[in-house]
Amino acid sequence: MRNNAFHSTYLRERVGRATITPTAPVEAGAFTTLTLTYTAGYFGIDDTGSLKIVHRFASDMGKMQFTDPKGWNYVTAEASNGAVLELRYDQKGNIRPWDKTLSIRVQRGFLREGDTIVVRIGDTRQGSPGIRLQTFTEPTFEFKVLVDAFATYNFVELPKQPCIPVVAGPAVLYKAILPTERRTGQAFMFGFKGEDKWGNPSHQVGGRFTLEPSLPVLGLPEAIDVREGCLSTVIDKLQVTQTGELRITVRNADGTAVCQSNPLRLAGAGELLPYWADLHGQSEETIGTNSARELMEFARDRAFLDAMSHQGNDFQITTPFWNELNRLSAEFNQDGRFIMFPGYEWSGNTGLGGDRNVLYRDEGRQIHRSHHALVEDLSDVDTDANSATDLFEALANENCVVFAHIGGRYADIKVAHDGRIERSIEIHSDWGTFEWLLADAFEQGYRVGILANSDGHKGRHGASHPGASLFGAYGGLSCLLARELTRDGLFDALRRRHHYATTGCRAFLDTRVVFDTPADLYGDDPNMGGTVTGTVQQARMGDILHSRDDAVTFSIDVSTAAPIERIEFRNRMQVLETWRPYTAEQLGRRIRIIWEGSEYRGRGRQSVWDGTATLSDNRIESVTPINLWNIDKPLQQPAPHQLAWSALTTGGFGGAELLLADAHRGRLKIHTGLVQADLALADIGLQDTVLETGAGITRQMRLFRLPDENRSHTAQLSRRISRSQAGEDALYVCITLADGHRIWSSPTYLMR
Repeated sequence: MRNNAFHSTYLRERVGRATITPTAPVEAGAFTTLTLTYTAGYFGIDDTGSLKIVHRFASDMGKMQFTDPKGWNYVTAEASNGAVLELRYDQKGNIRPWDKTLSIRVQRGFLREGDTIVVRIGDTRQGSPGIRLQTFTEPTFEFKVLVDAFATYNFVELPKQPCIPVVAGPAVLYKAILPTERRTGQAFMFGFKGEDKWGNPSHQVGGRFTLEPSLPVLGLPEAIDVREGCLSTVIDKLQVTQTGELRITVRNADGTAVCQSNPLRLAGAGELLPYWADLHGQSEETIGTNSARELMEFARDRAFLDAMSHQGNDFQITTPFWNELNRLSAEFNQDGRFIMFPGYEWSGNTGLGGDRNVLYRDEGRQIHRSHHALVEDLSDVDTDANSATDLFEALANENCVVFAHIGGRYADIKVAHDGRIERSIEIHSDWGTFEWLLADAFEQGYRVGILANSDGHKGRHGASHPGASLFGAYGGLSCLLARELTRDGLFDALRRRHHYATTGCRAFLDTRVVFDTPADLYGDDPNMGGTVTGTVQQARMGDILHSRDDAVTFSIDVSTAAPIERIEFRNRMQVLETWRPYTAEQLGRRIRIIWEGSEYRGRGRQSVWDGTATLSDNRIESVTPINLWNIDKPLQQPAPHQLAWSALTTGGFGGAELLLADAHRGRLKIHTGLVQADLALADIGLQDTVLETGAGITRQMRLFRLPDENRSHTAQLSRRISRSQAGEDALYVCITLADGHRIWSSPTYLMR
């Protein structure tokens, strides 16, 4: 059910045909040569007519070029009759989502029926390695061929389009996934998979893997036999009958540990349990990759999610596709196993409020599009909501929730917001990290929860590696704290802001505010008419309370797969304390160089950090990348005393960890287009040394020192927090892990 986006089909059986070779599967991210042959139809192509060979916006295939025959992605085209051809490439040269465009103009001459144009995409004849294929799998990676036979610039779409299968490479990384909390004796599932270097689940995994649990697990075999061709392995109906924390180590046939699971907390009877969701992503029917059905199957069976929502751009969702999405939502939704919410991305222009995500409780509801720009059927145009204000009015009586997000467009919650419907904001996705949206909410007096999702376009919902394109971060996840795995249970969690967000990791997190005297708990936001439902001695993340105490106790309990680098206790945007699981006396030879932030709020937010770090009177023994997802741009070490990189940020952070030969001797010189500095290594310590750029949003470099080893995967902390004398308190934590992931709890709101 692909949206052809208004490409003409006028007499298309007479405009020719196109084929591609080879048709055998090609590995994602590999260099290859593809030969596309266009054969002119009855009309031929007139003088100054042209072809467009287009592929999807989501694809991160190498950028085609025509000037360097030895370089990457070199492309040539030849006409069989000697016609002179002009080649151009434009990243946005055609109708969305078929943006990426190779234009071939018949500059001199013309084509008759049967004449051909042979296009070598990745021509290796003069030394080019070929074209770097897209980094994610797709069974039908399509090159759509459009023909301007009459030199009118009205392009006709061929009736049959050439495509190739793109498959995963060999596994280089293994992942073992558990839920993060279950009651003792409650059944749970274990998921295992191998991923290639670009984050695709690999079919090239085979052999016996042994499983070593840290606690006895009923139903868990000693080993699993994985046969090649399987993209994942699931073992369900497992049980642990004692309290504690379970981690499962997976070893290959040689006995080498290939991975360890995230921690699973086993506890007694708790009121709420965590369920993992990616509530934002889209498929090929709009601007993503692979079908909506395949996206849902990936989320459930490859990413091991508990819940998801398909969020296609509304202005690309035709009525037949909206009906199909509702049908698929009903089919995939299964209480206790996998929850699927029908919904869409309201994609209004920034000046009219910017992007929002709409999740319905039930199927069969009206889609209120921001506009019909790419929906040809205008029969329901009167149902459109052109502004965010219009959207909230249209949804006023719907059983739905909305959250604001930052994509290409950004949500301007200062323009429009309705706290009855818009309970949360999304501050992390493949696009980057956007804590400034939380600052906007606090500034306006909104009480919102914090979500993170993928907004994935590459068909990897819930495990969204950004690939090699403009996406700057790994996709996020939201952990919803609910009484049960049902739509009603998760809707209640979203409405009460009982959830936390991560940049893609799975961790156990509980935050509590304990009062000296009982506090009034509101059943809903009092700004929206909520009333007190009772008095409590303690509250959880997302709660809204009235407290007379001048100070409260704020406690957290966290368990993570990677070591904890730091925990920030925050009140609104103020960092009250930064806790680290080590002291200055334990610091060693590890230095971190971090670059972060964005240029501004809009589409062109990328900040380029290309640069070098040079040591004097010291050397680098080893280097570890941090959040550098594009493996086309690895860290380089041209000399033992120097490091070089090519990197950008889109709101989040990246960087490098250096292991020094000597902990303190010598100096470090940093050179980038945004920051230059010369520092004594001995001056880099526990606290961040911050190098400001003077512009952008939290755009800066930070340098700090770590101990030689950090094994702190858990923390139970309590802090006495003095209340604000004026205004409202919003207490939450931001946790940074050693592997570069981050975790945010939703705030607990305390009114005076």
